Amino acid sequence: MVINGKENIPLNKPILFAPNHQNALSDPLSIVLHTKTQPVWLARADIFKNKTIASILKFLKIMPVYRMRDGKENLLKNDTTFDQSINVLAKNGALALFPEAAHSGKRQMLSHKKAVPRIVFMALEKAGSDLDIQIIPTGIYYSSYWKFNRTVVVNFGKPIAAKAYFEEFKTNENNAIQSLRQRIYDELLPLVIEIKSTKHYNDYEKTREIYSNHFLRRQKKWMTVANRFTSEQLLIKKLEVLENKNPEEAEKLFQMVRSYHSKLDEFQIRSWLIENPFLNLTKIIINNIIMLVTLPVFLAGFILNGIPFLAISYFNKRKVSDNAFWSSYSLVLGIVLFPLYYLLFFLIFGWFIPGGLLVNLGLFLAAPFIGKLSFKWVVLFLKTVGRGHLLELRLFNQKEFYSLFRDKDVLFRKLDDLLPL
Repeated sequence: MVINGKENIPLNKPILFAPNHQNALSDPLSIVLHTKTQPVWLARADIFKNKTIASILKFLKIMPVYRMRDGKENLLKNDTTFDQSINVLAKNGALALFPEAAHSGKRQMLSHKKAVPRIVFMALEKAGSDLDIQIIPTGIYYSSYWKFNRTVVVNFGKPIAAKAYFEEFKTNENNAIQSLRQRIYDELLPLVIEIKSTKHYNDYEKTREIYSNHFLRRQKKWMTVANRFTSEQLLIKKLEVLENKNPEEAEKLFQMVRSYHSKLDEFQIRSWLIENPFLNLTKIIINNIIMLVTLPVFLAGFILNGIPFLAISYFNKRKVSDNAFWSSYSLVLGIVLFPLYYLLFFLIFGWFIPGGLLVNLGLFLAAPFIGKLSFKWVVLFLKTVGRGHLLELRLFNQKEFYSLFRDKDVLFRKLDDLLPL
């Protein structure tokens, strides 16, 4: 996790976090884990239908917001939620609400609703304009929305003083709400990766996947998470300019991207291997030695973690249709299943482990960490398999092997020419 802009969060003032919404429960946690006080969250009401879940959510400081789809008769219940929200702000507490009111599962913000401006103006009306509510635009970026062990970037933006719009609100409520809503949207844009194109959204993503490392090297920057984030922002903007100014040229470019990406998929090779194929055989040999030496660690980690890990993955793929909820279900199920599995494992098999109670307790506590090492072993294995595919292509299909490299060179030169720095 990479956190930027924590200095922008003011102390001893009422705060309203306004983040983009892309990944269900992971979005609130990305903020909660990095703020000094726990914000009270407003969430869609349909997740409160079960009484037990509703009690848990309330304990976690999450309140329901009802929408028209929840039934017109339920909209009046929002009065209670809004009153409680206003009380949080009036006591210099922290509130959090997604301006989009829904998650997209894409690097693409949905249009903002009016809830954030309305709540802050209601609070100012009740408590008076002396209440200095600070709205914090918060950008959240995931290197992958649902894959385990990936990167999250959280960018806290400069605070927006809500009372700066209160005088306008007194004379023209609608204009003030629209102005503040647009301001929040505009302040969020520099904090996220926003692909506005609908026609070529997938082409932008493929270009980002294939070309982003090379594009970062063109800028002579180190390969850090922060640099990669800002570089990908720049890449997306340049692609947008190209698509808007020269759509025909952009279409030709994206056809090349699709063709090259399709070839990579066909041969089961990742783009980074084509960019840096040197010493491929040497690295295959070294990787295999490392995997052989660390095989006992992998086996221990798999025995201690494999069943709950694979069970959760199976559940997500079979039962959860919206990929944006995969990480949320993984987290909630993992909190329950992993400790339960560890407990059952050591109750059943602990008698056969030499060293007695202390060794069993040590293994119990170390199990998640051994599991993480086991996962890294799997990643190394998959990378080695990818290198093996490239070596196989070179040995048995040289025509396609050299064609792949030529396609990469032609595509990258085209991108270099069309996207000048």
